[in-house]
This record gives sequence, structure tokens and C-alpha cells, in this order.
Amino acid sequence: MGLFGKGNEKSPKDMVNDWTHTLRKEGYGLERQIKSIQREEEKTKRHLKEAAKKGEKAACIILAKEILKSRKAVNKLYAAKAQLNSISMNMKNQLATLRLAGALEKSTVVMKSMQSLIKVPEIMATMREMSKEMMKAGIIEEMLEDTMEGLEDQDELEEEAQEEVDKVLWELTAGDLGKAPTAVTDTLPATEEPQGATALADEDEDLMGRLEALRS
Repeated sequence: MGLFGKGNEKSPKDMVNDWTHTLRKEGYGLERQIKSIQREEEKTKRHLKEAAKKGEKAACIILAKEILKSRKAVNKLYAAKAQLNSISMNMKNQLATLRLAGALEKSTVVMKSMQSLIKVPEIMATMREMSKEMMKAGIIEEMLEDTMEGLEDQDELEEEAQEEVDKVLWELTAGDLGKAPTAVTDTLPATEEPQGATALADEDEDLMGRLEALRS
């Protein structure tokens, strides 16, 4: 008995509807977790500011690391939520295909999304079960057991983290602790934009050249 009942007794349409319902439910669950983490982050920010006023630098550093972990966790959950939405959209396409062709269609998009989602601890069990159902239905192929890959980076707040910790301390203590973001880091987005503008200018120039050639 699987997560969605006995697959052989369900029509393709019923299976797709079940998957869509489960994806929506898991998405709501991730949203609740995101809000919960963000609430805890706000509490940690207040504690950090209080510790800064007391001059407790060591405590501030620990709290700053907790804030960074919270932000990384939220980013990962948002990414997972986007993957769930991607699969949900594909399920709508599957229903359209089912009406026209009478069968479900294999999807590389769903395959890639499922490979990412079975690595997310919060929804891992559900996604594993769903992937089995989708394999039986022919939507995805058998996936390699690489679920632990990508989880190791959850505790990577080591070398590069110090710079991030300094940024958080600077941000939350109005510059009393930590270091200001470096000018190079801050200006990177600005320096990338002109490169894109140059590429567009080159394309425009090329287009104008072809138009002139057609006129002559």
C-alpha cells in the first residue's frame, strides 16, 4: 500500500490529481516552516542587538552564525517550493496530454525536480514515495540513490562564513561590530550590468548593419 493507495487500482487521471493535491499540501507545509524559521530569526536578531549593547562579542558571533543558518535554510526551502510548483505545472500538462493521447507522458522536467526534492529532509519521505508512483506510471525513470549528495553543505559555515558573519554583525549593530561589505563585492552587480549592456549594444549594431545592407 503506497502513499497514494494501490497504484494499479487508480486511473492515470486519479493519480495525477492525487499527486497535485500532495504537492500543494507539501508546498503549504514548506511555507509554514519558512515563516517559523523567519520568526525565530527575528528573535535571534533581537538577542544579537541586546548582546551587542552589553559588549558580548562572542555571543554576537554565535548569534550571527545562527542567523546565517536560518537564511540559508529559508533559501533552500524556497528553492524546494519552486520545484514543487514546477511539478504541479507539469501535472496540469499531463492531464491535457492524457485527454489527447490517453496516456501519461515521460517528463525530464519532473525527473530533475524529483531528484532535487528527494534530497530535502523536510519532504524527503513523501517525494521518495511519489517518485516510485511516477516511475510505475512511466513519467520518470528510475533515479540513482544519491540523496545524500548536496546535504553536506548545510554545515559549511567555516572559511567563507566569516565574511558573511561580519556582514550580519555590521548590518545588525549599525557598524559597531563586524566589517562593512567590501567595495568589490558591493560593486560586482554594477560592473556586470555594463557587460550585458555592451552585449546588447553589439547586437543592436549588428542588426543596424544588416538593415543598412538590405537598404543598399
